[in-house]
Amino acid sequence: MSKHLQTRRGFLGAAAALAASPLFAAAGLPVVEVWKSPTCGCCAEWVAHLESAGFRVVTHDTGNSAIRRELGMPIEYGSCHTARVDGYVVEGHVPAADVRRLLETRPRAVGLAVPRMPIGSPGMDGPAYGGRVDPYDVLLVGADGRARVFSSYGR
Repeated sequence: MSKHLQTRRGFLGAAAALAASPLFAAAGLPVVEVWKSPTCGCCAEWVAHLESAGFRVVTHDTGNSAIRRELGMPIEYGSCHTARVDGYVVEGHVPAADVRRLLETRPRAVGLAVPRMPIGSPGMDGPAYGGRVDPYDVLLVGADGRARVFSSYGR
């Protein structure tokens, strides 16, 4: 076998291993790890929202209070699930488009948060809510615990 063919096979093997890695989704997006209650339907709906946007999601059905604290997301921005993606924390029902924008722009921040559980946000937008959409903001939370509006919805 030629040296070129061996090198090519080695490269293709490495590329295949990387593509199969649990750290990267099929679309080249990093995997999102989510901590949630095993019985929370809206959390499962949010996970489905991320997956439909091309993210691969790994869930931990252990609750999210401890991991939220460990990852440095202040409790005042808390919601029913906490996620980690590529060094950022994503708290609550953050739209997938905002997660993508966060990963593209890479601001210096702890991450994004949609405090509480606003109706109309991803995962809180099913038929049970009758089409209701409450206005809400996606917040960019800094290391100092302060937040600013990253995106607004329903206004």
